[in-house]
Amino acid sequence: MTGAAGCGICTKLTKPDGVLYENALWQVRAIEPPTPVPGWVLLVSRRHLAGPAELDEREAESFGPTLRHLHRVLLDVTGALRIYLAAMGESAPHFHAHCVPRYAAMPKDAKAWGVFELQRAAVAGEIPVDEAAAARVAARYREALAAAPPPVPR
Repeated sequence: MTGAAGCGICTKLTKPDGVLYENALWQVRAIEPPTPVPGWVLLVSRRHLAGPAELDEREAESFGPTLRHLHRVLLDVTGALRIYLAAMGESAPHFHAHCVPRYAAMPKDAKAWGVFELQRAAVAGEIPVDEAAAARVAARYREALAAAPPPVPR
């Protein structure tokens, strides 16, 4: 991990709370509460990089297979219709991608980019949040990834 004084992501990467899976290159974390959609997770690079253009060879080799595996397992664990993926790279010096299950029933009937409005709505108390359900999904996801981790790059 590339650490930098004052980097909040570097600090989070050293704390076990919220970690669902990790290896030398990546960490998968549950988003911080409030959790508007059970199963909403982040794939975070361990080192500072703005986006995929800055992946080194090992990260680039790992990224696709890791992401595919994480999505397949998340689909299996949640029963979601699909997993949305978004990475903007504006808020932190670590590449991170939001992986959000899209269920048949969503708060505010959110779909596509509207799902990302749910995080703001949860913080504002505009939608109900079931942290117990989010914790159950996170635990199942952690267990499933421990039993069948993503492929390890050479």
